[in-house]
Amino acid sequence: MGEQQKVNQADTDLNHVLKARRDKLAELQTAGKDPFQITKYDVTAHSMDIKDNYEQWEGKEAAIAGRMMFKRVMGKASFCNVQDLKGSIQVYVARDSVGEESYKDFKKMDIGDIVGVKGTAFTTKTGEISIHATEVTLLSKSLQVLPEKFHGLTDTDMRYRQRYVDLIMNAEVKDTFIKRSRILAAIRKYLGGEGFMEVETPMLVSNAGGAAARPFETHFNALDEDLKLRISLELYLKRLIVGGLERVYEIGRVFRNEGLDTRHNPEFTLMELYQAYTDYNGMMDLTEKLYRFVAQEVLGTTTITYKGVEMDLGKPFARITMVDAVKKYAGVDFDQIHTLEEARAVAKEKGVEFEGRHKKGDILNLFFEEFAEEHLVQPTFVLDHPVEISPLTKKKPGNPDYVERFEFFMNGWEMANAYSEINDPIDQRERFRAQEELLAQGDEEANHTDEDFLNALEVGMPPTGGIGFGIDRMVMLLTDSPAIRDVLLFPTMKPLEQKRDESKAGNAAVNVSAEAASVSAPSVQIDLTKVKIEPLFADEVDFETFSKSDFRVVKIEACEAVPKSKKLLKFTLNDGTDRKRTILSGIHEYYEPEELVGKTCVAITNLPSRKMMGIDSEGMLISAVYEYDGREGLNLLMLDDNIPAGAKLY
Repeated sequence: MGEQQKVNQADTDLNHVLKARRDKLAELQTAGKDPFQITKYDVTAHSMDIKDNYEQWEGKEAAIAGRMMFKRVMGKASFCNVQDLKGSIQVYVARDSVGEESYKDFKKMDIGDIVGVKGTAFTTKTGEISIHATEVTLLSKSLQVLPEKFHGLTDTDMRYRQRYVDLIMNAEVKDTFIKRSRILAAIRKYLGGEGFMEVETPMLVSNAGGAAARPFETHFNALDEDLKLRISLELYLKRLIVGGLERVYEIGRVFRNEGLDTRHNPEFTLMELYQAYTDYNGMMDLTEKLYRFVAQEVLGTTTITYKGVEMDLGKPFARITMVDAVKKYAGVDFDQIHTLEEARAVAKEKGVEFEGRHKKGDILNLFFEEFAEEHLVQPTFVLDHPVEISPLTKKKPGNPDYVERFEFFMNGWEMANAYSEINDPIDQRERFRAQEELLAQGDEEANHTDEDFLNALEVGMPPTGGIGFGIDRMVMLLTDSPAIRDVLLFPTMKPLEQKRDESKAGNAAVNVSAEAASVSAPSVQIDLTKVKIEPLFADEVDFETFSKSDFRVVKIEACEAVPKSKKLLKFTLNDGTDRKRTILSGIHEYYEPEELVGKTCVAITNLPSRKMMGIDSEGMLISAVYEYDGREGLNLLMLDDNIPAGAKLY
């Protein structure tokens, strides 16, 4: 049977199963047994309550409820498996115990149906703790088909889009989100014990400040006013410090109109807290104690493992200045660099790309990002940042080129950002003025002046320490999750129905599939009369030269936007060898990173490595490029996923 015939047959079989389920529902409704008429079910125990405390439950009646994940009918007695919030438990259903009519109904139930079971706890001959059912009630009829259990739901795109199925099929996913909830509860418990108040501040703002990020914009019809979604919590929380609320924090969503990759989502959870009468040293102490407390509370240990690497939260966290970090990892001492010209010269020498608007402090930060960040695996505070990149921070006494700020790093990631906050309104106005100049020069992430915030500072704000924590990254580390989308219940995804805009015309449509379902985005129709291709090469290439190019099939294991670049995507590839290959490609205009993970592509693997934005790129991914309606179109060449990584193309 051909591949297309197999697909058609699978569709036919699936449609038959779906129709059968609807027919069963109609039959139940006709017989007056409509499960959707049931409004409640009294549950007395969860599966793991019974298993973990079997001595207390043995021989006693329990009422459980959950989703039927397995069923085996054997004449007058059958077994099924019911999954609930905490786990699953086997149920023994005998005709003589539930009654003949009920047993007939049970035999017609399907995998995925939600049932209530009353019965007594017992142990089978094989030693499995089970429920001997006296009553089985259909509470909700599943009209869809779950993925086949052995294979589960593995397509990452489908998992994120249909998180409800992901939670049903993958126990480790459910465990991740239960831990996320416990992490947030532990944070609140610790801060409550330290005298902090949890507050809420506006999400819709006229001036999105407090961070270097591009905001989302919207319009409020009632006031005919353009508004933005907040990018930070800072400026409102500081107003509360001015108002006399000495210790405040907020855990909430913030929104940044930026790219998608394994560590970034346009909406994410941020926690910011502010404490009067302390500084960034106080924030370091708080961070260390908070992380230690949360890990112990949720995981029962202060030693965590992420992708096989151990990180010890029990030891005192390392502390290093940004200047010393660059000196250590790049071999450049910025204490000996006194002018912008000197900074630019050493950047050119070291291959660090900078823009004309960048000052000495910006270039120091670029060095830090390029050479130092990746080495900060164990908990580390990086102190004393240049004033140019810290518009809301107090300058260091005696050294006004730097500010009292730290970033907290683990696993090479920034986990928190803290300051001794500016409370001088005159100094703050000057910082805002510098930001306005950057805005005028085209920096979309620069801040606008916030006059009301300046007025609050003029009323008077005490010396204050402040910090922002990336909650999602914290959850990633504590749950050993590879991507931010794995710790967001509903990550931002491109709608399947959405057609690409003209600048992306010609790209392949997104296709997602699971064991029992297949959804495809409509292909973009290209008007071929608008397509223009380059002329064929006039010069011949001798066969020997061409044959030296090693074209290989590669699997995209990870993809992320390259910081500070609007065009480059960084790919981590399986090329069939024992090591991962990194290739950079300037195709971000045409693809978002998330839609490429898991795809099978073609790369030239024996080109010499070359640096792009300070990252070694080891080869070239193959794309089809053409002109479409006067603009460039591009398709990354994608192959059948059944072709193994490392296969050579001839």
